[in-house]
Amino acid sequence: MVEGLAPGLEYEFAFQVPENKIVAALYPESAEFAAMPRVFATGFLVGLLEWTCIQAVLPYLDWPREQTVGIRIDITHEAPTPPGLTVTARVRLTEVDGRRLLFDVTATDGADVIGRGTHERAVVDAARFAERARAKEPSP
Repeated sequence: MVEGLAPGLEYEFAFQVPENKIVAALYPESAEFAAMPRVFATGFLVGLLEWTCIQAVLPYLDWPREQTVGIRIDITHEAPTPPGLTVTARVRLTEVDGRRLLFDVTATDGADVIGRGTHERAVVDAARFAERARAKEPSP
């Protein structure tokens, strides 16, 4: 990691919700998801918050050799957001403990706070992480 990554770092990212980020798109094979209202899926909200945290710390990493991976998330999803609205994710780095990074996260859609909570990431060596994943792949 590059020097300077410290608690207090804040970052904001706006994303207009497209039709392919609604609940039915999360698992297209799920009849139960297909029956849900056309709203931003919680799974995609999680991904947006993760993406925002990645963008926040990217200038402090030796990218792409160093990357961050999500290791914990604890968020609410408090209000529905239909496609077409813009979700603004805001993250604040609250703790740096070696390679572990802890963030406070919030998301709004212009009308409501739609989610809030905490997210923890770990800085990893991308090659070593990929090798660990490959070691788990089933044999042909």
